[in-house]
Amino acid sequence: MTSQNYLCELFSLEGRVAVVTGGSSGIGRAIAGALARAGASVVVVARRESELAATVDELAAEGCRAAWVSADLSTRDGVRAAAEQAAEVFGEPDILVNSAGINLRPPMDELGEEVWDATMAVNLEAPYLLGRRFGPGMAERGFGRIIHVTSQQAHRAFVQSGAYGVSKGALESLARSQAEAWSPYGVTCNTLVPGFVMTPLNARLSSDPEKVAALAARTMVGRNGLAEDFAGAAVFLAGRASGYVTGQSIFVDGGLSVH
Repeated sequence: MTSQNYLCELFSLEGRVAVVTGGSSGIGRAIAGALARAGASVVVVARRESELAATVDELAAEGCRAAWVSADLSTRDGVRAAAEQAAEVFGEPDILVNSAGINLRPPMDELGEEVWDATMAVNLEAPYLLGRRFGPGMAERGFGRIIHVTSQQAHRAFVQSGAYGVSKGALESLARSQAEAWSPYGVTCNTLVPGFVMTPLNARLSSDPEKVAALAARTMVGRNGLAEDFAGAAVFLAGRASGYVTGQSIFVDGGLSVH
């Protein structure tokens, strides 16, 4: 076997179908691109049609198979509709990536029910509902990969974690519960844990040079994260090579969490 064939056996996603929420910007877009370039047929799910079209057009220009679904993941009906539309494009998915999220951070004593409900709906309930829709089918077919994108706030409180931190901590627990239910049938469920990444979701912090520099100094590599830093980890978790990795939180943070 040549080295190229060996690497393809481990990491190629040819013949796989992936659904990536939040896949039109930031970390989600980088992951969608990585999965598509590794051979998967990718359906990108997000709100803004212009960003969705730009993402898919870029991938199509490189010869990738990609499509988009515009959806509102803040309601149960919206999530269910998105799931059905996504499954109609290339068929039932083998890979589900939950990267869509909202990042509302009022101080705890100002955190109202509206922000709490909105945060839980997008950051936690949507991944739960999508997993419920696609996970059993993956298990029935004997192969599946569920990947959630969480946050340092799932493990430690800083910069007003609020409801956001709670939602991400719960999402990691959801991954473990999904792993317990479906891993015996070939479905792995894991989370990717970013450090501070320069994406639109972090626009509030990104606009403060002092805070950006302070966060970079907390890492071991001396810089903050970029969306493309997640490409390799996502391809690994989506493919055959990670078949014995499940229920885990994989930190992609430049060493911030251990420094």
